[in-house]
Amino acid sequence: MRLSELGELGLLAELERRGLAQHIEHDAAALAGGVVVTQDALVEGVHFRLDWISWRDLGWRAAAVNLSDLAASGADPEGLIVTLAAPGDTNVEDVLELYAGMAETDVAVLGGDTTRAEQLLLSVSAVGRSTRVPGRAGAKPGDTLVVTGPLGAAGAAFRRQAFVRPPLRLGEGKELARNAHALLDLSDGLAVDAAHVAARSGCRLAVELERVPIAVGAELDDVGFGEDYELLAAVPGPTRFTEIGRCEEGEGVALTLDGEPYELGGWEHFR
Repeated sequence: MRLSELGELGLLAELERRGLAQHIEHDAAALAGGVVVTQDALVEGVHFRLDWISWRDLGWRAAAVNLSDLAASGADPEGLIVTLAAPGDTNVEDVLELYAGMAETDVAVLGGDTTRAEQLLLSVSAVGRSTRVPGRAGAKPGDTLVVTGPLGAAGAAFRRQAFVRPPLRLGEGKELARNAHALLDLSDGLAVDAAHVAARSGCRLAVELERVPIAVGAELDDVGFGEDYELLAAVPGPTRFTEIGRCEEGEGVALTLDGEPYELGGWEHFR
């Protein structure tokens, strides 16, 4: 079987089944002493194109997608570890702009590695600390589903052959983590990410799409694109965030628009 047949989610499930990876069901790894660690790689031609994004915005993006995992863990960031792989003829000023974009997040680069490669690759690890990591597995029937901000901006930008800067929701993540039963960031699209919570928690997530806040210039189907990096939480009581649905007995995700079933796409590597 090829990776294109198994898909990213199938690969992760197989690694777990064989005992080759452990505790990978959440946005980040929660270690002893409240330490939280996450890591993401951005590959040229897969995650970005340099004719669609500036080097400074790419630096912000590389940092922000990792800090989003810390936000979903209710963590305070302590630093970034950055590996840069790039062609030897890359302009040094461009690389400095890249790191300047990371610095705009106010989270320091504490180390990493550099190496030569045929195309640009950024692998960033973010380290933080959290007193409570809700994870994806604790949602319960009766919980309310909330999101921290509008969705669809990334999908709308992609249609224009551009990228937008992911938001930083570290404060919101800490606020939600105090009481949320489940918490994750919306990186793969609302339907796909809601399905992660449903599968790990053993409940059904009912999402009313007419209640989902849509970014300016976006369409409903852009919500399925992913890369919005807002937070989705299952909470036991009222919050200041936008309610978009509820957790119920059952399994899977039910998306409706004005009471009628609706389908959204999503992102999965290798497929």
